[in-house]
Amino acid sequence: MAKLGKRTRAGREAFKGKENLTVEEAVALVKGNANAKFDETVEVALNLGVDPRHADQMVRGVVGLPNGTGKSVRVAVFARGPKADEATAAGADIVGAEDLMEIVQGGKIEFDRCIATPDMMPVVGRLGKVLGPRNLMPNPKVGTVTMDVAAAVKAAKGGEIQFKAEKAGVVHAGVGKVSFDEAKLVENVRALVSAVAKAKPTGAKGTYMKKISISSTMGQGVTIDVDNAVTE
Repeated sequence: MAKLGKRTRAGREAFKGKENLTVEEAVALVKGNANAKFDETVEVALNLGVDPRHADQMVRGVVGLPNGTGKSVRVAVFARGPKADEATAAGADIVGAEDLMEIVQGGKIEFDRCIATPDMMPVVGRLGKVLGPRNLMPNPKVGTVTMDVAAAVKAAKGGEIQFKAEKAGVVHAGVGKVSFDEAKLVENVRALVSAVAKAKPTGAKGTYMKKISISSTMGQGVTIDVDNAVTE
């Protein structure tokens, strides 16, 4: 068996025997033991008691993190005329209509968020097989199909993130960088957890939020006490 390096052993020792911590304790532990040579992302995973294969148990939504994500978000907007101008003025990185559709169909996807005006959905709809698997398809439920493209662009650039339960009922999202102050990371974690709690679907039975864990990109994970994390 391969011998573990000093950093790996030290990391495991720091996390040994620790679980169900408060949000503050968990953030301090993860932040204090993140020692990669880059600014790691702080990631939260929520295990939910849902089966997303059933429509009435799907969990999805959007939340504005109070302290942003620390990540530069590239935004594409499908719009024409004045709405295209509004999107450009708001800071969208790519704006277009059929021309943008052709670019995406050609496999060039240089954006992290996709927004569209309602009238552009027949065009965007042709890209379902390309954008859908990447979770980039505009959706009115999360505010990415809208006439207020300027507000949507600013929200995306300002730290708004989307979340969606995966097949196993897990919601996974980055909530900032390890370089953030602990208090700011705590605020972001609580904002995400609260948003997921409020997005509880009608078909969810039994325990909804089963487990919450937090880690850095290259670091160990630790569980957070669910009752401590959920704030109404």
